[in-house]
Amino acid sequence: MTILNIFLAIGPWQIGIVVLVVLLLFGGKKIPELMRGLGSGIKEFKDASKEDEAIEEKKKE
Repeated sequence: MTILNIFLAIGPWQIGIVVLVVLLLFGGKKIPELMRGLGSGIKEFKDASKEDEAIEEKKKE
């Protein structure tokens, strides 16, 4: 079985099991904090990539 087939085999039951395990490990109160941290990390990454693009455009001019 190739890696692609493994990723295609993920269905709603597997996702539900993963969500259940995450809830059991971290608890309901900790998950919003984790998602907030993940969201802020993604936002910082996007901002940094936009700054890099602006610097690249200035160098071309």
